[in-house]
Amino acid sequence: MARSSSGIVAGLTAAAVAVVGFLGYQASATAPAHPPKAAAQEPAPAASPAAKQDPAKPVAVPEGSGTGVRVVYSVGQKRVWLVGDPAQPPKSFMVMPSTVHPKPGTYTVGSRSGSVTGSDGVPIEHVVRFASTEGVAVGFSARTDGALPEPDPNKKTGGIRMTRADGDAMWGFATIAAKVVVVP
Repeated sequence: MARSSSGIVAGLTAAAVAVVGFLGYQASATAPAHPPKAAAQEPAPAASPAAKQDPAKPVAVPEGSGTGVRVVYSVGQKRVWLVGDPAQPPKSFMVMPSTVHPKPGTYTVGSRSGSVTGSDGVPIEHVVRFASTEGVAVGFSARTDGALPEPDPNKKTGGIRMTRADGDAMWGFATIAAKVVVVP
């Protein structure tokens, strides 16, 4: 009995191999000699306008951000512009927003500190405060270690962080009573 069941299995295997071989031959006989190439896929859209920005070209100051000498902070673009002399292009740089955001509007720099410990416990420098939201002081600063990590979403912090070089520029530009315009 074992012999007959093994013979059946062998016969079925041989038949299956023959069918697969025949189907493979048929497929190759009817396939085009030069199959068409897959259609080119459209490139994925850029994540944001900033991602498409040519680094050699200045980033335009947002519409509706006022006139005159001012700091412009776009929460959505995560970017700051130091708008000064109209004959010079504004300095613009990326920032890491805090977890607490000021509402769009016009503010003035109310206080500054050369170096302190941030609300996240990290040593920071060139602190330029301009608003208070939800009981949290909001301002620009740079970590002394130069890092720009995302803030802990479980903590209410108001530090809008930038590189140390950009912090130097902000410190020299945004003195007490300087205008800060926040846009979405």
